[in-house]
Amino acid sequence: MSHNKNGIPRRFVVKSAGVLTAAAAVGAVVPSVAAAAPVTAPRSAPGTRRKAPTSANGWTLEKEANHVSTVWTRPVSGTGLEVDVRIGDAQAILFHVVRRFHYEVEQLHRVDLAGWQPIDGLKKDLPESNLASGTAMRVRPGASAAGGLFPLQLVTVRDILADCGGVVRWGGDDSPVDESLFYIDLGPDDVRVRELADRLRTAEATPGQGAGVHVDVFGTSRRDRAKKLVKEQRAS
Repeated sequence: MSHNKNGIPRRFVVKSAGVLTAAAAVGAVVPSVAAAAPVTAPRSAPGTRRKAPTSANGWTLEKEANHVSTVWTRPVSGTGLEVDVRIGDAQAILFHVVRRFHYEVEQLHRVDLAGWQPIDGLKKDLPESNLASGTAMRVRPGASAAGGLFPLQLVTVRDILADCGGVVRWGGDDSPVDESLFYIDLGPDDVRVRELADRLRTAEATPGQGAGVHVDVFGTSRRDRAKKLVKEQRAS
């Protein structure tokens, strides 16, 4: 075996040179580890969440009823009616409105009451979008035009609204007018929603209170309360 001047076998020198040459060639073709690192999407800031779409009053929209939803078909006690509604506080409040309307304004039939419906087909920037979150009702859906109530009926509707302390708004005070529409006018985090719902639930469970009990809608204090609310809501 031949040796070079340093005493290292020539075969070893040739073999080592070949390995170094091959490594250099590969390095020229294959990008470095840093350059080949995959590009990742930027992460959201800690604690941030994508906000779910809401109806005009700030309540989350629901895509369907009775399946993985906050909206379910519920009977309106004492009326023989049932409707799709957001369960919980919204149900307690809207059902109070429906029951008083049924008892004091006009007896309602199945076709006279409509609740939740998909956002498709609704105007998203108008109060009717609240139907898609289950926080609105249409009472007599075909009677949306202005002037659909007799004077005594209108006084009673005003009293019902005053009974809800501004939590519920009537489409008859909106522009464009929709006298069939009643909806929650506050967001889900407003403490007044829970306070009203709790008060109404307590009244329904107490003999001599709640919807169906006779009230004098022409009483001075009740009329003054109703008139004050009209001014406040129409100004908002």
